[in-house]
Amino acid sequence: CQHAGPDEKASVSTGDAMDCCIFSLCLLTTSLFVSSQPQGIGEPSVYHAVVVIFLEFFAWGLLTTPMLTVLRQTFPQHTFLMNGLIHGVKGLLSFLSAPLIGALSDVWGRKSFLLLTVFFTCAPIPLMKISPWWYFAVISMSGVFAVTFSVIFAYVADITQEHERSTAYGLVSATFAASLVTSPAIGAYLSDAYGDTLVVILATAIALLDICFILVAVPESLPEKMRPASWGAPISWEQADPFASLRKVGQDSTVLLICITVFLSYLPEAGQYSSFFLYLKQVIRFSSETVAAFIAVVGILSILAQTLVLGILMRSIGNKNTILLGLGFQILQLAWYGFGSQHWMMWAAGAVAAMSSITFPAISAIVSRNADPDQQGVVQGMITGIRGLCNGLGPALYGFVFYVFHVELSDTDPSEKGSAIIPGPPFLFGACSVLLSLLVALFIPEHTGPGMRPGAYKKHSNGAQSHSHSPQGSGAEGKEPLLEDSSV
Repeated sequence: CQHAGPDEKASVSTGDAMDCCIFSLCLLTTSLFVSSQPQGIGEPSVYHAVVVIFLEFFAWGLLTTPMLTVLRQTFPQHTFLMNGLIHGVKGLLSFLSAPLIGALSDVWGRKSFLLLTVFFTCAPIPLMKISPWWYFAVISMSGVFAVTFSVIFAYVADITQEHERSTAYGLVSATFAASLVTSPAIGAYLSDAYGDTLVVILATAIALLDICFILVAVPESLPEKMRPASWGAPISWEQADPFASLRKVGQDSTVLLICITVFLSYLPEAGQYSSFFLYLKQVIRFSSETVAAFIAVVGILSILAQTLVLGILMRSIGNKNTILLGLGFQILQLAWYGFGSQHWMMWAAGAVAAMSSITFPAISAIVSRNADPDQQGVVQGMITGIRGLCNGLGPALYGFVFYVFHVELSDTDPSEKGSAIIPGPPFLFGACSVLLSLLVALFIPEHTGPGMRPGAYKKHSNGAQSHSHSPQGSGAEGKEPLLEDSSV
């Protein structure tokens, strides 16, 4: 793609670079189907999934500093609003496509869709230096396939027993956090020392390494006998409907309370993830190195909170109280971000944010304890659907609130941006949302133990006993509570 004489400055034209990208896309897309036969190194394991996740998000973590710079240069006006819209479109597309991709992976296998999702998630990376406008456009549209976690969790479910699945999911989530502990700092150092171009090239190389690892090393996890007879097996609309799980929310009062809690607490969290590092760098005036250090420290503290503190709290104060404590930490964190304007305030709020990371694992645990084994997937699917919806709505909401309160990027003093009293208005809105979430969570019944579940007797009784409680016949099936102990 490069043509330059000895005295000319080497350069790559946008058209030639795009041709190269399109050619690479054709090759990699073809490889998706070439790899349909069982391949890989060894038996499928959780470690294969861990490596795929680590490489993908390590590549994106390297781009933290260059992406903030490119975002500001591309959208000097209404930067926060455009950032929110870009991530909002990506999140909504991911929410809409995740069930379809999951259903198709049940037919065609996990490996092909791991290739597809990783490739399209990482496709925007080289465009950062070729064409920033195309970079942000492709980021938005990549949401259709940017559902690697969904396929990875399906991969892990294929190869683990039910009693070890939570541990495996925790390992995958911890790997995601670990990949973001070091990569932003490395990216910031390389960007400062050698320029953004080297960082983009390195991130692209790691993304290609991830794709090659899937092609060569990752074996198919879904046994052939578990798939339909042919690739032409029909996919029903019910399987692909992203709103199918949400429509079941109102069937059980406990499910409804849990889903409302998740929605009100994860909505500001999703918005915060999309804009917080830009806010730190351009409004609070953190340097690129300080932003990278902030990510690393909060990431390490979050891992410690989820692996050590969470277990201690669950044993000492119980599942429900752990959720309430996590929501309390989240309210404090968001309020601190909203009112804080000094560097030390952001660091202190970051430590509190690490403690608030215990909320979602505690919610997953209370679902696991209360739901029957055959309802686990249904309820967890509802919660995942709620989070996916928040990934679209949260960034758009934060960008809109920044825009309404005139928080823009300029070279003036940070205290002159927006309101002098509330430097970060969206974070204060988020704190109010989480406060409502805490009030709803107060009514979630905590399970008292497996022996107290009224459904346990029905579950293991004979057919006549189990149907004695359903005088309306099959019509009552769809209205059976999804969780036990659901009275409020």
